[in-house]
Amino acid sequence: MSERLTMNGKPVFTVPAKTVVNFDSRFDKKLLCDGITFTAGNACVYDCAFCYVDDMQRKAREWHEKNGVTYPPEGHSGVVIRITNAVQLARKQILSKPIEFRMAKKVIYASPKVDVAGNMELVRETVEICKVVLELTNWDIRLLSKSNLLPKIAQSLEDWSAMGVGLGDDDAVMPSERVIYGVSTGTLNDKLAAAFEGGTPKVSKRIESLYWLQNNGFRTFGMICPSLPQDDYLAFARQMASALRVDKMEHVWAEVINARGESFTKTHKALLDAGFEHEAQMFKEISEIKWKWEGYANDTFLAHKAFIPPEKLRFLQYVTKETEPFWKKQTQFGAVML
Repeated sequence: MSERLTMNGKPVFTVPAKTVVNFDSRFDKKLLCDGITFTAGNACVYDCAFCYVDDMQRKAREWHEKNGVTYPPEGHSGVVIRITNAVQLARKQILSKPIEFRMAKKVIYASPKVDVAGNMELVRETVEICKVVLELTNWDIRLLSKSNLLPKIAQSLEDWSAMGVGLGDDDAVMPSERVIYGVSTGTLNDKLAAAFEGGTPKVSKRIESLYWLQNNGFRTFGMICPSLPQDDYLAFARQMASALRVDKMEHVWAEVINARGESFTKTHKALLDAGFEHEAQMFKEISEIKWKWEGYANDTFLAHKAFIPPEKLRFLQYVTKETEPFWKKQTQFGAVML
């Protein structure tokens, strides 16, 4: 274990791990990949109030502390945890698989736990892992970020491929054809995003980076996630579809805020602390009354359905025995039941 100074204002710890690549994740259920993911860390440089990773990593906290991680009062969200030799470990794991598996057409997704482009150091690490995947497999790579630095990854991979390194024969598929870039945001309002997507770049900057990718011929997807309750759901969905230029995207995922650990409590507090009292009140109502949360999810989906073609929309929704009949009928329009 090692500690360096800071990254995005947080203390950084590097810990050993057995895996970077997960060959049997559940992210295939969300249609983001074929069950394969990679992640080079366990705690992100950002501090989103709704993040589920904090809750997911509670069982690992004792192990992290034994390996030298010193948690501040705010806990998991107050540190950055990276994996020792992540690139080399990813290479070793992938090479352990049969050539038939590696050459099959699949999609690998990054990242389930940490942002792939939170700063330039992480951009460089992500680029190196992507090179490993591009060299050793026939998989497409889906990268999701709340950063505006995805173009840096795209350009680095194109420069690398232009040098003729690692991609095999002259018929090799170039990175621009195998990497799919997604910018995530739950709002188009810079100030509102700053309230509950802690430490992330302005949404307007993220949108600019998305346009650069689209204008330069890179594959893109959308992630309208997570979005808050709205006064006018149709207006929100219309503005989102227009801003993201859905017509230029392969798919668009969308999701409301779900109850994971302290996500509801933290999001409500973040909105209040930032002065968004109206938004905080609407959120408080849906978080306290189950049927109102379901109505919020329904309204959000129906609004997106009006502006995103069903073959592109992938609205992620956790269902219960009571709500399953409604959502099952919506799968033909882009609902994905979880």
